[in-house]
Amino acid sequence: MTAPVFVVDTLPGTRLFVLDGPEGRHAVSVKRLQPGEDVVLTDGRGRWVEGVVSAVEGKDRLTVETSALNEEPEPVPSITVVQALPKGDRGELAVETMTETGVDAIVPWAASRCITQWKGERGQKALTKWRSTAREAGKQSRRTRFPEVAELMTSKQVAALLAGADFAAVLHEDRDHPSEALATAELPREGTIVLVVGPEGGVSPEELALFEEAGARPYRLGPSVLRTSTAGTAATALVLGRTGRWS
Repeated sequence: MTAPVFVVDTLPGTRLFVLDGPEGRHAVSVKRLQPGEDVVLTDGRGRWVEGVVSAVEGKDRLTVETSALNEEPEPVPSITVVQALPKGDRGELAVETMTETGVDAIVPWAASRCITQWKGERGQKALTKWRSTAREAGKQSRRTRFPEVAELMTSKQVAALLAGADFAAVLHEDRDHPSEALATAELPREGTIVLVVGPEGGVSPEELALFEEAGARPYRLGPSVLRTSTAGTAATALVLGRTGRWS
């Protein structure tokens, strides 16, 4: 099993590094790490060091003997999922599973048919939860580059994002709007891929037209209908496999 990952604001520039605070408490009191065990310290932006625990003090402090600094290259192609706001806590579930799968960026989207609305302080709290979930899921899945969770976007802002992508797809199936299979779509080997996941009520005709004008075509995943909280994960996994990032 790979070594547990802990997030630090600044990576150590010396051989000995003291991990304390919430991460130190998690390492000592939850993981119960002991001297001689391996760890990974990361800034969550692709830079990381391997280390070995050399000493444990109290309930929230341990000393790590670190090795040389490493940097994970930017993933190619990058995968962004535009996620319409699901009901309840299914948004955090979507963020968690997409992060574990390997998505590079997540964009919350205020689709016209979203039941959930992010407004004012409530919206900021919800965004903070999504970002916290991405961070924790990134650690749990042993990532050293965590996905960026953007600010909430409107449909017009999403259209602008799609217009700049090398490949853009709206995960949508409707008898009135025939769609291609994402499994057979021609995908780029570099650049950016953006996948749009609609809300429980689906992508509206107006939004679909707006996104098609921006260059995003409708695609289907398979014969079954996936929930908005799972479609992004399934699509990310499919694209990771087809582009060679899971090779």
